[in-house]
Amino acid sequence: MKAWKRIGFAASLLMAAPLRAETIETVLPRLDRIMADYAQTAPMPGLVYGIVKDGRLIHVQGYGVQDMEAKRPVTADSRFRIASMSKAFTALAILKLRDAGKIRLDDPAEQYVPELKTWHYPTADSPKITVRDLLTHTAGFVEDNPWGDRQQVLPEADFTKMLKAGVPFARAPGLAYEYSNFGYATLGRIVSNVSHMPYQRYIAEKIMAPLGMASTGYDIFKSPPEARAIGYRWQDGAWLREPDMKDGAFGAMGGIETTANDYAKWVAFLLSAWPARDDPDTGPVKRATVREVVEGVNMASGAMRNSSYGGAPCRQASAYGMAWRVIDDCDLGRVVTHTGGYPGYGSVVLLLPDKGIGLFAFGSRTYNGASPAAWRALLALQATGVLEDRAVPVSPGLAEAYDAARAIWAKGDVEGAPLAMNFLMDRDAGRWKSDLANLKTQLGNCPGTEAIAPISAMEGFFSWSCEKGRLKGRVQRAPTEGVTIQALSYAVATP
Repeated sequence: MKAWKRIGFAASLLMAAPLRAETIETVLPRLDRIMADYAQTAPMPGLVYGIVKDGRLIHVQGYGVQDMEAKRPVTADSRFRIASMSKAFTALAILKLRDAGKIRLDDPAEQYVPELKTWHYPTADSPKITVRDLLTHTAGFVEDNPWGDRQQVLPEADFTKMLKAGVPFARAPGLAYEYSNFGYATLGRIVSNVSHMPYQRYIAEKIMAPLGMASTGYDIFKSPPEARAIGYRWQDGAWLREPDMKDGAFGAMGGIETTANDYAKWVAFLLSAWPARDDPDTGPVKRATVREVVEGVNMASGAMRNSSYGGAPCRQASAYGMAWRVIDDCDLGRVVTHTGGYPGYGSVVLLLPDKGIGLFAFGSRTYNGASPAAWRALLALQATGVLEDRAVPVSPGLAEAYDAARAIWAKGDVEGAPLAMNFLMDRDAGRWKSDLANLKTQLGNCPGTEAIAPISAMEGFFSWSCEKGRLKGRVQRAPTEGVTIQALSYAVATP
């Protein structure tokens, strides 16, 4: 194969001012090497990746070419199909309609798609499929990636016939998670029926347009030919162009075409939903609704992290929410992610909502979305110490409880402190007094000037430098109207 040409571009500002960008910039060359090495060894004709942090695209890098004939280089404005990462737009459209009072997630889906009313379920005691079942892939359908990807072009009339005829079930609804493109195509039909417009138009007008995603859509034949990244597969030692699939009924599960510059706006919007706060809601969908896509995740499982991702061996807990997989990773913490695989394309997005950063990549080779490289890049960032969880503010109530904890220590007695009714039942006042005296003997003077580290508005940990060591402690408010302490601890900190 010919040597690769690497193309770089300046970052595009989206929303907020830079935050620690100069620190991340020192790591970017290493991340570029990770992605470039993957693009060469995978290999793939074209690849682009971007990093979004605190509301702005801080880095975007392209490799290779958009098409093998014209040899146009990949840029931040090259248009790639993102396959199943399209599902997130469909899910948010459903939730937006729910917010408007037009859909209830626990209603039977047949209420919004009448063709489902005549279906024969696998058992006499099967519950009817709900909208939520479709969102979370628990409707009982068979995993259908090979088949579903080729249904992209299906006309709406043919999809109606398919819905009327019904489909076989892998199991009764609600028993297990099993990924279903057919289920998300059905969600697209729900959006169309409820909004009284094609789902493509609803999503474009209500979600994409308000975010300024002018180069994103479902109909690839409306895209400027010179901007399109063409999809290929590697066969018999050569690149073979995959056929261009037109927009159809199954686009709700995987039909979106977008650019790095446009998709970064989507990622910035999603990340802006965290943390919960009092700021005005200015997005096309409420922040609380965006956060809902990771709530109530179903059918949790555990597995070792893919060894190709790098890092030390790590067991991950994983579950599927609403068009997003939610992972608890031992290094990165909460990861909200999805991949996309499609004839001619592969894609991946990784969001770290608690750290305010996201990374995505689009490639132009069948089913190759650069997931290993994307994980390696984030793990490389994490190893530098650049990625920190967003700080939890100290609430006035927690500050008051912490002041009480410091006063108790200084006095050596809980007498007169704002204690919840359970407090002295768990340890009486005399025992508290003797325990505090013993700790003071071991540690000596502890000024207690350090700030508390909150884990919520109601609870926090503290660590004090003392005359003869360190003290560690915890204070937790009770769920009462006034500030009272339900749990308090002091202990000698050990290595």
